[in-house]
Amino acid sequence: MDIGASNRTGTRFGPRQIRTESSFLSPCSSVTEAEPFSYQQIADLGDIPFTQYDIRQAVADIKDFISKVLAKNCTPITLGGDHTITYPILQAMKEKYGPVGLVLVDAHADICDTMMGCKISHETPFKRAFDDGAIDPKRVVQIGLRGTTYTAKDYKWGIDKGFKVILAQECWHNCMSPVMDAVRKLLGDGPVYVSLDIDALDPCYAPGTGQPEIGGLTSIQMQEIIRGLKGLNIVGGDLVEERESAHISPFVFLHKMGSESGQMP
Repeated sequence: MDIGASNRTGTRFGPRQIRTESSFLSPCSSVTEAEPFSYQQIADLGDIPFTQYDIRQAVADIKDFISKVLAKNCTPITLGGDHTITYPILQAMKEKYGPVGLVLVDAHADICDTMMGCKISHETPFKRAFDDGAIDPKRVVQIGLRGTTYTAKDYKWGIDKGFKVILAQECWHNCMSPVMDAVRKLLGDGPVYVSLDIDALDPCYAPGTGQPEIGGLTSIQMQEIIRGLKGLNIVGGDLVEERESAHISPFVFLHKMGSESGQMP
């Protein structure tokens, strides 16, 4: 869905394109030699039915569906759509696991209290999740933040609550492996949710995203981040804000979460 998006819409077509490009997916990683489809039961559960014209009801529909998936002891990797979808997923996660740790790879913090007067949008999911007690603020890491903000203190709210913020400029020209060593230490053994916004990548890799920001991560850095997740207790994840014209294989998150890290979460 993209009823919570601003600027360029079209992310509702992301899952369609992911399915199309997945036909080019080979089962084995040449780097890790992992073959996740050979030792995990993996299924495309289809699109989540939701109410198109009422964002509050849509959020409730998503939470209900994810809760049913979790009740079957499945690990959901959910494909958007705009970043609004992460909020109801985290609500469902809380009911099963309590407050979870969070790895957010994104150009934007998405911690606004409102967007144009609305409490639920793609700019508010992690503020809403914090308000609901769905995330543990001492176990939240935001990687790749950059671009223009509404004020000079837009990131301060999260930092004051305990979020670990790694700006994009701190990643420039650097290997992400040492960063991920620190991330794993911070997150420990508790449950972790991973949310990847495709606009974390520089627009040269994903120009079709709805909120492009220059100075982003490289595709190599994204692989280093995903490989660095190995060993964490990952209970779910998502890929959001990809559009049909993104000009990148957007199933990178789906595949790399398994074959690049040597495991499926």
